[in-house]
Amino acid sequence: MPKKTRAPIAKIIPHAIEKHGHIRTDNYYWLNNRENPEVIDYLNKENDYYHQETAHTKDFQKQLFDEMKSRIKEDEQSVPYLYNGYYYITRYETGKDYPIYSRKKSSLEAKEEIMFDCNEMAKGHAYFQLGGLSVSDDNKWAAFSVDLVSRRQYTLQFKNLETGDILTTKIENTTGGATWANDNATVFYTKKDEVTLRSDKVYKHKLGFDSKNDTLVYHEKDETFNVHSYKSKSKKYLIIGSDSTLTNEYQILSANTPDGKFTIFQKRTRGLEYSISHFEDHFYIITNKDKADNFKLMKTPENKTAKENWVDLIPHRKEVLLEDIDIFAAYLVVSERFNGLNTIRIMPWKGEEYYLPFESETYTCSTTSNVDFETEILRYAYQSMATPASVIDFNMRTQSKIVLKEMEVMGGKFDKNNYHEERIWATATDGAKIPISIVHKKGLKKDGTNPFLLNAYGSYGYSSDAHFSSTVLSLLDRGFIFGIAHVRGGEDLGRQWYEDGKLLKKRNTFTDFIDCTHFLIASNFTSAQHMYAEGGSAGGLLMGAIANMAPQLYNGIIAQVPFVDVVTTMLDETIPLTTGEYDEWGNPNQKKFYDYMLSYSPYDNVVAQDYPNMYISTGLHDSQVQYWEPAKWAAKLRTLKTNSKQLFLDTNMETGHGGASGRFEALKELAKEFSFLLDLERIEK
Repeated sequence: MPKKTRAPIAKIIPHAIEKHGHIRTDNYYWLNNRENPEVIDYLNKENDYYHQETAHTKDFQKQLFDEMKSRIKEDEQSVPYLYNGYYYITRYETGKDYPIYSRKKSSLEAKEEIMFDCNEMAKGHAYFQLGGLSVSDDNKWAAFSVDLVSRRQYTLQFKNLETGDILTTKIENTTGGATWANDNATVFYTKKDEVTLRSDKVYKHKLGFDSKNDTLVYHEKDETFNVHSYKSKSKKYLIIGSDSTLTNEYQILSANTPDGKFTIFQKRTRGLEYSISHFEDHFYIITNKDKADNFKLMKTPENKTAKENWVDLIPHRKEVLLEDIDIFAAYLVVSERFNGLNTIRIMPWKGEEYYLPFESETYTCSTTSNVDFETEILRYAYQSMATPASVIDFNMRTQSKIVLKEMEVMGGKFDKNNYHEERIWATATDGAKIPISIVHKKGLKKDGTNPFLLNAYGSYGYSSDAHFSSTVLSLLDRGFIFGIAHVRGGEDLGRQWYEDGKLLKKRNTFTDFIDCTHFLIASNFTSAQHMYAEGGSAGGLLMGAIANMAPQLYNGIIAQVPFVDVVTTMLDETIPLTTGEYDEWGNPNQKKFYDYMLSYSPYDNVVAQDYPNMYISTGLHDSQVQYWEPAKWAAKLRTLKTNSKQLFLDTNMETGHGGASGRFEALKELAKEFSFLLDLERIEK
């Protein structure tokens, strides 16, 4: 191993934070200021330390990058979909980082019209992201947006697709999306609060007019709600949605009269969640009304939208989570989740229903671009941990299918038959059964010597579905097992699975992951000397918690943009997204939530003990988890940890929560993570 260099030590400036008569001293609170040159200097020193300590892996990182890149089909193209007379296509060109968005009129043999070449648009920018792309119904105008900082604050613009001209109008600080009224001249968009970045205002813009005169249509004043707008698939209604963790409210307006007044669909009632779709003369509502925890489907006449008029179409089922619907003229397609697995249910309006058959237990399926009512073709996507993602057209009448495309893994070395995938179940301390999806090379022996990378998220009800990753092959082919722990806090096993991993039950997320680890070690898949964990954002909170609670179980931990300073962040209502998070974590202004958060907050619970090897990444412009959280965490770990294992803080000084924007630049970040793991395993090529 190379000679150790001296790790940077952040200076200590005690800062007292008092709440409920309790005083916490934060020695690194001063890092909360990206305008302070001393902060930037500290982050640069941490980056320098990381680069010096890993200099011996630079060639290997390059090898891993080239290897992962070689599996990507560089001249990739999406499956075209037909919408309003045009086929829309997203494609990449060899050697280029960014997508090209194009369309063809009426036929795939028609001349290609390039709408946006993001490679040209990204020139001269360290970061580039094209936001919402929305075409007017007359196919003439495209609303689009651009983020050049990675704080998800998009500048909205308009392009004439017939002439190629881009209007001079630039609307700053939007969410990126735009909704066209049926007059092809009126656009609804959402702006963010400049400080908190909460989406709180819906505006109306008229093409050709100064955006300074745009009309404020709706201001969401409740700080726990975010607002958005869209148009129904039927194109009949403009819809404004207000959402919090536990409550929804919608407003509707005829898309033919954009200067009219929106009316409430069903006023917000705390705890009432619902979403709406329109077809013919009815609205279809997915809702938890009447204690339907796993949701049910209801319908109501379009002129009687209050909840007392809703009637059951698909009743609530205790064991089945209803996730989404797709409506067609002759069919209703229902996306459900049973026993942790996606299912697609085909329900003809006239005739017998059936489910699409899937054989694996480590797969993900979902409906995709189904924009027309008058079709018998359902388009859906499928993948498993050993099967690359595919796009399939399924004839709901004949029950026949055509695989339009399966992602190509380039290089000629990949054969999905060389890999084994399975779902296993760990038992939590309280008796709950936790599914774990795993994949590895066939022929692997369960003798406790295999390196194992376990991933999890476990928050916000987001399910961590099993999926294929061509990049993970770089670990699998070197003897790693890769797994996903479907811990509580996600919605993998239904709504109650989420409820049991939030608020005052949040610790279940952490203990579930630890129990999964114990199970994997006891089953001889691996051992503590070869066990690794990774998670990002709220999954990074999970990483911070297990590092404090069970550091002896892991040889290494990767924490990507981790949310680790829970109490301080949730007490600061000026930080982006804080107030909208109260229903997820609790409001620490209430002592019971304050005390509970304090019991697990990774930053607050760092103690003098041995910690695993750790690689922590963040972005200076992160809008979701501010950079100072992982920076403070790393600084505190350096001071208190009692062993000499690796601790790296790697800050991308040009990006935010999503990391690098180019498809190949992102691989460089992944190569850092993989080289960290492989170096610990003494695997050098």
